[in-house]
Amino acid sequence: MSREDYEVVIGLEVHAELSTKTKIFCSCPTEFGGAPNTHTCPICMAMPGTLPVLNEKVVEYAVKAGLATNCEISRNSKNDRKNYFYPDLPKAYQISQFDKPLCENGEIEIETKDGKKTIRIERIHIEEDAGKLNHDEFGGGTLVDLNRAGVPLIETVSKPDMRSAEEAEAYLRKLKSIFEYIEVSDCKMQEGSLRADVNVSVHKPGEPLGTRTEMKNMNSFRSIVRAIEYEVERQIDVIEEGGKVEQETLRWDDVSGKTFSMRDKEDAQDYRYFPDPDLVAIKLSEEYIENIKNTLPELPESRKQRYLEEYNLSEKDAKLITSSKYLSDLFEGAIRVCNNPKAVNNWIISDISRILNETEMEPIEIPFDSNQLGKLVILIDKGTISSSIGKKVLVELFENPRDPEEIIKEKGWIQISDEGAIKEVVSKILEANPQSVADYKGGKDKALGFLVGQAMKETKGKANPQMLNKMFLEELNK
Repeated sequence: MSREDYEVVIGLEVHAELSTKTKIFCSCPTEFGGAPNTHTCPICMAMPGTLPVLNEKVVEYAVKAGLATNCEISRNSKNDRKNYFYPDLPKAYQISQFDKPLCENGEIEIETKDGKKTIRIERIHIEEDAGKLNHDEFGGGTLVDLNRAGVPLIETVSKPDMRSAEEAEAYLRKLKSIFEYIEVSDCKMQEGSLRADVNVSVHKPGEPLGTRTEMKNMNSFRSIVRAIEYEVERQIDVIEEGGKVEQETLRWDDVSGKTFSMRDKEDAQDYRYFPDPDLVAIKLSEEYIENIKNTLPELPESRKQRYLEEYNLSEKDAKLITSSKYLSDLFEGAIRVCNNPKAVNNWIISDISRILNETEMEPIEIPFDSNQLGKLVILIDKGTISSSIGKKVLVELFENPRDPEEIIKEKGWIQISDEGAIKEVVSKILEANPQSVADYKGGKDKALGFLVGQAMKETKGKANPQMLNKMFLEELNK
């Protein structure tokens, strides 16, 4: 049987680190980095006699995430202890939520090649992150860094509604975008602020769902797509060869492009959950939830709609720009500076997006600000530099961001708009290319483009292209 004879079923458990200033149960800072074990205290190191106190901001951010993903918000929830061998959590259990999560029964809409599709969200709950184990590759043992232990997380558990790697990627991108817009997480995947556990199973249509496997802690879209595609093929091969897919937790290896077994997959009963006796229940009033609802910012979907109406962007461009809050903020900020939405849109969807793709950078890592992009557009609009020089300035902004005017003065890139100087270049190029002159006069219009190109080359891209065109036409049509 072929791959088409099987249906793929995918569910994601997405962990997002919350952007609170302090940890979930103590006042240690949450910022990324720092020397190992310096963002710690007796509480997050689980010293005897210490007691956790829930950070109220964590609850607020989780409720915000629930409202933005159309969840029902629980008026009465609690914290539970999840018991497991945690070498990187000194308590040897994780404080999470089991049967009474803060948010349930949500949904978000994604766009697929077949149109829009709704992905249901089972729950969003709060929990603490674990620390980090640093393994000595030369066999000298393992060191633990507890800076991350106790950093607050929200875990968003989807229903198994996705049917392909593309749908899983679209869902994760949409969720990431929503969390960025409501500012509950910076979603920096490269720092582990957003990571996903991917559950995959296959079955033949009409038959019961297959046995699922889980790939843990994945933090790159590319890896998630590759891992799902590999795991689907692997499970189909196992079934086709008469074998049985085992329920297990897998590790994806990006280098070999394969999954490897880590352990048997745990079920809820394996964690021996029970209510945390040190923490009181979380009771939320209608007024509290309503106040958070009223402070929700504009979400990607409504911002996209506004761009279509206000700036006449195409559906494709509006979707690309609003897919990231950081790109969208760059777009809006630059427009306020230069008042030229069309030009800013063109820079973002072409050159900026291309550089981001080539360098595998996330929009949040763009090193320059909207003010600098707006000034670049103004310099081109005023004719101070040509658009080809503008491309060079953009590269410079990515490599060493500073004021665009400073860049063009320093590099000597100011556009030549002096009539005498341009006339001199035109005469020189016409003299050096008699064949192209004859071609143009013989009706070959393309020859004009060649001559202008030669003049731009001669002036290292600094000549005003409109003036060049005009002067070449005047001379050629004499």
